[in-house]
Amino acid sequence: MPATVPARQPRVKPPGSTAPAHRPPAVPGAGGWPGVLPRRPGWDAGLVAITARVEHVGSLLRPPFLRDARAARARGEIAPAEFKAAEDRAVREAVALQDELDLPVVGDGEMRRESFQAELTAACDGFGGVSLDAWLWGMWHSAEVGDATIERPPDLAVTAALHKHRNLAAEEFTFLRGCTSRQTKVTLPSPTLFANLWSPEKSAGAYPSLDAFMTDVVEVMREEARELVRLGCTYIQLDAPHYPLLIDPAWRAFYEARGWPMQRWLTYGIELDNAVIDAGRPATFGFHLCRGNQLSRWLVAGGYDPIAGPVFGKVRADRLLLEYDDERSGTFDALRLVPDDKIVVLGLVTTKTSRLEPAQELASRLRQASTRIGPERLAISPQCGFATSAAGNAITPEAQRAKLALLVRTARDLLGT
Repeated sequence: MPATVPARQPRVKPPGSTAPAHRPPAVPGAGGWPGVLPRRPGWDAGLVAITARVEHVGSLLRPPFLRDARAARARGEIAPAEFKAAEDRAVREAVALQDELDLPVVGDGEMRRESFQAELTAACDGFGGVSLDAWLWGMWHSAEVGDATIERPPDLAVTAALHKHRNLAAEEFTFLRGCTSRQTKVTLPSPTLFANLWSPEKSAGAYPSLDAFMTDVVEVMREEARELVRLGCTYIQLDAPHYPLLIDPAWRAFYEARGWPMQRWLTYGIELDNAVIDAGRPATFGFHLCRGNQLSRWLVAGGYDPIAGPVFGKVRADRLLLEYDDERSGTFDALRLVPDDKIVVLGLVTTKTSRLEPAQELASRLRQASTRIGPERLAISPQCGFATSAAGNAITPEAQRAKLALLVRTARDLLGT
């Protein structure tokens, strides 16, 4: 297997171009990527820029005025400038909330996104059948709000070579950095999450294989990481919920039908994540894993054990943000496989219901985890975003605030920050 992106000529066309680009993907030399700080052997917190003991995963509940503006924009009832003003207001309010709660790491709440993973199709031409259901489909489960099944859009597919017409998250970051003096974080999807958009039947004319599609996707994501760093971003998070989905037979069958057996997902897929991470150095990188989070429902259950070795051990992120809010996530035993150069951010607080976890419950869970990994390498967070898509989870804004405040207090009282 190649160590980085396949050496095929990528066909991603730059904005304004009518001809394919002809530049090979960058490949690191023997000395590694410029600016990457050595982290092995031994872990040294001084070499990792982001050492916060508490953060949130990324998305926050969209305020009603923003949801109304998005709907009005879709109907053509408001101009782009008016919609942009609503987005700007929502980001300012999200930042103000985080500042008020004294969160050390601040994001924009993903207020500008339809879904945490929607920006590739928003930034690039070449896709068909893309609707909100492109990000919501599946058999979802919840004892609180009931199960639901959303069908995959029948025409969903990449059907032409990607043509990038804007950046994915650069606008988000440049606006965010003007709203706060705190450490900021930008989230990006793991590149192989977009295998959802490749169809063996519908995509062959543009990309005859998943590998060919992934080559162009990875180049887009690498360009984005480099641009974010150029603009001053120092913390980037890759969201990779598809890896835990591989533990479920039905979801594993879907992903293997894209053309890669599970082992290839856990080797080559991670190499592609690392290609994006390497392009974004010297920024700190987080890597978030969960089991589905939409409309207060989840997709699969099961511990990390079947994937922990390759994912925890091989991905070159500095911080692993892991869902651990209930028994669906299994035990903390898999944390034994986390290398010494990584911080583990335990997602102990649910974003799916308004129930506020007792402080003593979080303390107990932290004690349990510290028997598997040193407490100096632990941090805490919610298990996932509060609004993985614009619709959000069935949780009140008051509960969202209370949960974030609980996490800040717990980190201060138990983790020393």
